Amino acid sequence: MKILTISDVQAIINILGLESFLWRLVTALETDFRRWPEFQKSVRQATHYAHGVIELMPCSDQEFYTFKYVNGHPGNTGHGKLNVVAIGQLSSVATGYPLMISEMTVLTALRTAATGGVAAKYLARDDSQSLAIIGNGVQSEFQTIVLAQLFPVREVRYYDTDDKAMTKFATNLSGYPFALKPCRNIAEAIQGAAMIVTATAAKKKQCLFTFDQVAPGTYIQGIGGDCPGKTELSRELMQNAKVVVEHTPQSLVEGDIQQCSAADIYAELWQLVCQIKTGRENDTEITVFDSVGFALEDFSILKMMYDLAHEYQLGTDFELLPELDDPKNLYGLLQL
Repeated sequence: MKILTISDVQAIINILGLESFLWRLVTALETDFRRWPEFQKSVRQATHYAHGVIELMPCSDQEFYTFKYVNGHPGNTGHGKLNVVAIGQLSSVATGYPLMISEMTVLTALRTAATGGVAAKYLARDDSQSLAIIGNGVQSEFQTIVLAQLFPVREVRYYDTDDKAMTKFATNLSGYPFALKPCRNIAEAIQGAAMIVTATAAKKKQCLFTFDQVAPGTYIQGIGGDCPGKTELSRELMQNAKVVVEHTPQSLVEGDIQQCSAADIYAELWQLVCQIKTGRENDTEITVFDSVGFALEDFSILKMMYDLAHEYQLGTDFELLPELDDPKNLYGLLQL
């Protein structure tokens, strides 16, 4: 069994380059969304607490089974800890044996951004040049980089209630070929933006902006509404926009669409990828990708990392499970 640490993940990304890695990941995700009917899928198993949530996210095809352990504790940064940490496992369906255990904290941020990139390909205008990022936490740079790869982004407007987060965002993206514009409030950031990403962490019902503040033709990527009682987008907006989700049963519980009903969902993302339904149909409709994160996305990045770890001979082979001459004699291991 292979163990991938954060150092191994960093090494793989450094070999490929972040932009190339993300481009490869967008392709892998789109390929797996195209295989949607082949996967065994279920909503994530979540245990909720007053201060956060801990979840297990399983997914499988006929060759590999994956799951991710992940938390969400919005108050962690006040104690010097990450809001979200994660570990993933890739196993063989044929034997049930684990093949790889991997860090998934960074990988979750990467796959979330890349999934948004897949959705944006079908829902955003091809000529989108302005991007607004609301919430400048751990997701913000990855979201920006992916969308700037896929669209001719010239200006990125950004806002956060935390000035330090805004400074961090600007510093990290200072070398990219688009203008960075700090904004004093959300209204200033989204005014006339072709694409809006909402990525806030507060575990509460919010309305970051109203439907009438959104310009015709805008694409909105909502990634912060991801558990019961936690929303970013208004009910009016969700009912008047073309809304796409990942997995309807999960999104109705956790997404911004929890304020509405299944009738307000236009499509699941895989239906756009498979061309069962049309994405953007004109330059004036408002489109929303209401993303909560789905286990198939973890499957895609775990399988990709497994292949890359073998290609670049990275990771540590680790004997965690017993190896027996007689597989029926487990007791014999204890005869010291």
